[in-house]
Amino acid sequence: MNIISLFSGCGGMDLGFRQAGFNTIWANEYDKTIWETFETNHPNTTLDKRSITDIHEDEIPEADGLIGGPPCQSWSEAGSKKGIDDARGKLFYEYIRVLKAKQPKFFVAENVPGILQDRHRDAFSNILAQLSGCGYTVSLKKMNANDYEVPQERQRVIIVGIRSDINKSFEFPQPIEYKPTLGDTIADVTDELPNNEYLTGGFSSMFMSRNRVRGWDEPSFTIQASGRHAPLHPSAPKMVKVDKDTHKFVEGHEYRRLTVRECARIQTFPDSFVFKYKNITDGYKMVGNAVPVSLAKYIGFAVNSVLTD
Repeated sequence: MNIISLFSGCGGMDLGFRQAGFNTIWANEYDKTIWETFETNHPNTTLDKRSITDIHEDEIPEADGLIGGPPCQSWSEAGSKKGIDDARGKLFYEYIRVLKAKQPKFFVAENVPGILQDRHRDAFSNILAQLSGCGYTVSLKKMNANDYEVPQERQRVIIVGIRSDINKSFEFPQPIEYKPTLGDTIADVTDELPNNEYLTGGFSSMFMSRNRVRGWDEPSFTIQASGRHAPLHPSAPKMVKVDKDTHKFVEGHEYRRLTVRECARIQTFPDSFVFKYKNITDGYKMVGNAVPVSLAKYIGFAVNSVLTD
């Protein structure tokens, strides 16, 4: 089945859906620091580089599905918390505009758990009502990527819609028993792999406010879209709490941030997926903003099951 992709980033969700049997024929991404990475890894997809606000619906091809994650910073606990009042929050309505015009068989939208907070209740309820009003039976779930073979604790809200005339309900995939650890995922990373470099420099007081080290036998902390806030490599012991919001490193040990490739492994990108950037911070940003490939794959399988059953 052919799909179109909005707010595509480097294409983590696209890759997961490809692994589930879908084919992204058209994608849209406005951030120029991402274009080369997307085109390198999705050579058969047409990438439209304009702002979605400048693209008329007639310029977008027909497809069986629509996927994408409208920018989430304005809904995030770590972001502005302005929600729909922020320009980035309003981009959710661009997603709805395209959905209403193209009427694919299904849609999948991804966002941060912050969108469920009380302060955003009215705005998010309005978004859900508009999605339903486009002619879809809408399902919603907060999912932990670690339940779907992703080696990190990562909570995300997934919204799935099946076109009402199809007359079928969507069921979210059941958690997978296997929970990969950092040891399973990054122990064999070597310098021969692409993007295996890490950001150096100091650590902010915010970073030092809590432990940032997970052990080899644990899943990673959430991979964020910032090199400065990348988790630390598990070869060092866990940080020691010295005050309410202050931790310190154990003397005699080297603490370093995870590399871009290690973060990509944790986001379940294959090593064949190469990130193109001039500034390493753009590498971390692309990886951290992506939907984990394995999570997208399992959602794709569930969608495919509904539509082909």
